Amino acid sequence: MTATRNPMPIDSTSAEEQLFVASQWKLVWLRFLRHRLAIVGAVFIIIFFLIAAFCEFLAPHDPLERYAKRAFMPIQRIHFFDGLKPTLPYVYEKVGSRDPVTLAMVFEDDKSTKYRIRYFVKGGEKQEYKFLGFIPSNRHLVGVEKLDEEKPMPLYLLGTDRMGRDQFSRIMFATRISMLIGLVGVALSLFLGLLLGGISGYRGGWADVIIQRVVEFFRAIPTIPLWLALAAAVPPEWSQIRLFFAMTIIISLLGWPRLAREVRGRFLAMRSEDFVTAARLYGTSEFVIIFRHMLPSFTSHIIAATTLSIPGFIIAETSLSFLGLGLRPPTLSYGVLLYEAQKLQTVAGAPWLLLPGLFVIVVVLCYNFMGDGLRDAADPYSHT
Repeated sequence: MTATRNPMPIDSTSAEEQLFVASQWKLVWLRFLRHRLAIVGAVFIIIFFLIAAFCEFLAPHDPLERYAKRAFMPIQRIHFFDGLKPTLPYVYEKVGSRDPVTLAMVFEDDKSTKYRIRYFVKGGEKQEYKFLGFIPSNRHLVGVEKLDEEKPMPLYLLGTDRMGRDQFSRIMFATRISMLIGLVGVALSLFLGLLLGGISGYRGGWADVIIQRVVEFFRAIPTIPLWLALAAAVPPEWSQIRLFFAMTIIISLLGWPRLAREVRGRFLAMRSEDFVTAARLYGTSEFVIIFRHMLPSFTSHIIAATTLSIPGFIIAETSLSFLGLGLRPPTLSYGVLLYEAQKLQTVAGAPWLLLPGLFVIVVVLCYNFMGDGLRDAADPYSHT
């Protein structure tokens, strides 16, 4: 008798063959995964958005809490060793004294008093917040046990400002506003760019002439003077919410012309395609043709262009707030925090006040890395 072998299952399609039948979005995703810098940038962007979402939980202090005796306190060093023996992380108490020559406060470690860093600590009544917007809580990620309830928690991971406010907590809250203004600003810019650019490229004629003249007008105006003029026109008595949306609209006015020009060029090339002609002969409305048939054909390019535009909005808000023409305290953003570091004397004595600028640099670089990866992945059939 002859033994029969069970046939081995044969995969009819190899990995290379699956790429040929894969959808465009899958090809874009696979190409994006091969861009290492883009992956790193995307991970950091996600971290920044998590900070923005959970800033109340991450901040050990109330960002507006003042304590004059701890003004310009330097960064507290976290210790992980007690001599040569590893131990739980702790910080020393900072003791301030007045310099007899410069009259400036000088802080030194009081090594007789140490505070163990604890996690998920309970804050005071002033630090109550709503976790995820609806769950009442006063728990914070890190903190130390307070010996005196009348004094704030003696933990300042990034030092304090001129009013004794915790710089780490203020940066956590500033991340929310700066990241949000980039998203809202680019959303408005995207809407205007797609709408006006689509009408200009699809309709042509007098509509194209008028829209393109408007685009050229906005692109011809110097950026800084226009920002200054529009920001100065905002009434100073406006609330912080109205001021936030006003600043977002002002910044968006300079972001949509470039996208509108790109969309117009794409529509000029596609309006004579067969699928557009077929949709027009079928009686489909222009709005449906633009947003259902033409825009999806280069959605990946729009996503890449939008991602590369967000850093511009963040830098614009930071620049205006740094000049004192953007958001104003008590609203917190990177620009508002950097406004505190304008004086040379302050920078020389408290260089940690420049740390929000480092956060801006990291956010902008990460967005650019991710945008470059999306731009390369938007054309998955190219060979680079």
